[in-house]
Amino acid sequence: MASEEKKHHHLFHHKKDDKEEEESHDYEKETKHHKHLQQLGELGAVAAGAYALHEKHKAKKDPENAHKHKIQEEIAAAAAVVAGGFAFHEHHEKKDAKKKQEECAP
Repeated sequence: MASEEKKHHHLFHHKKDDKEEEESHDYEKETKHHKHLQQLGELGAVAAGAYALHEKHKAKKDPENAHKHKIQEEIAAAAAVVAGGFAFHEHHEKKDAKKKQEECAP
């Protein structure tokens, strides 16, 4: 046992050949995936924006609970900004995947 080499097993350190990974990578599938996530981000931004407007309207209609509605409006507006940022990020990921797809395919 002392003369045998110890093998270290790491959870996240898997080495693969770069060539194998490039050949087996499906950029069209990745492009579709990022397009789908972009659309979900856009939908989330629209939904959160609509909810923020709804809460703004409720704050005017219900003066007793206006403070609660104003806080919910601000949270929804922040969620809309985050969802919009996510959609923007996925748009750029989609463009990068499309660019790599065009580079790999002659």
